Amino acid sequence: MTSQGEAARLPVPEPVLEPEIPICDAHHHFWASRPDPAKYAEAVHWQERYLVRDLAEDTGGHNVRSTVFIEVASEYRPAGPVEMRPVGEVEFVQRLAEESAGGSYGPLRAAAAIIGHADLKLGEGVRPVLEAMCETSPDRFRGVRHSVGWDPSPDLPNREADGMLSHEGYRAGARVLASMGLCLENSLYFPQLQELAEFARAAPDLTIVLNHIGGLVRIGPYANRDDEVIPAWQRGIRATAGCPNIVMKLGGLGQARYGFDWHRRREPLGSEELAASLHTFMGYCIEQFGPDRCMFESNFPVDKVSYSYNVVYNAFKRLSREYSASERAAMFHDVAARVYGIDA
Repeated sequence: MTSQGEAARLPVPEPVLEPEIPICDAHHHFWASRPDPAKYAEAVHWQERYLVRDLAEDTGGHNVRSTVFIEVASEYRPAGPVEMRPVGEVEFVQRLAEESAGGSYGPLRAAAAIIGHADLKLGEGVRPVLEAMCETSPDRFRGVRHSVGWDPSPDLPNREADGMLSHEGYRAGARVLASMGLCLENSLYFPQLQELAEFARAAPDLTIVLNHIGGLVRIGPYANRDDEVIPAWQRGIRATAGCPNIVMKLGGLGQARYGFDWHRRREPLGSEELAASLHTFMGYCIEQFGPDRCMFESNFPVDKVSYSYNVVYNAFKRLSREYSASERAAMFHDVAARVYGIDA
């Protein structure tokens, strides 16, 4: 019998659509050993290791020119001050990026931008951590992700305490980020979107990248309640879209909390069906933010449990065909290159 998710991970035999379109994959991860499930409960379902060779194999015939690495609490320094240990992840990914830049895997420039993690609750005390990351990766480090996802339901893992976006230490740390010209990457749950809008208005000089279409949840207490959940999520999307310093990432729906159960299917998902499902949500985000503030992301290898890289980028290409060539170029490549300062 096929194990859970095994069928979904098998390649679907469909050709690469529009292989000429340049892509900057705005969100993926690397690790040499699977992240600690105590930090990422989902990690127990992730593959043991994921490095540049694995990403290059997954991208297949798509024209992926560059990628953005996002922290995943892996490869930390084993000792030293706790607040400095995440610098180890940036050191690790910088080495992978240099390996990729050497041409070992063709034209792909993996981790052309690097997003690490630092505890913004340190306030001004986060500056030495950020400076160490800049020194470690002077050509690629672009900011940090300090996720604030919190929900009262035990069905959802909490990344932070309730109300973190109003925490003065967190806000002070965010001001340090802005003063250094770095960006803040954020993952949260959709009921927190109004809080994020308030936070963004209080930090107008800070570029904030909102992950995974704003953290829609359709499991646990939000399961089988689309008539309430979707309008609430849409209100949050409208609120965040009203903040010009917030940029939206289109992806991440392969995770179980989005409620599709693709990872349980016996037959692998194809791009036509996937595009139809994604369009409902991504179309709304694009409508609110505009193509010049949206970027497609693979969220690999996390989303690999639900579909292949070829299938998800074919789906992005299908659902974006209603937009102009310049608008599609923005979402597939140009917005990410601009936000993350990539010249590849």
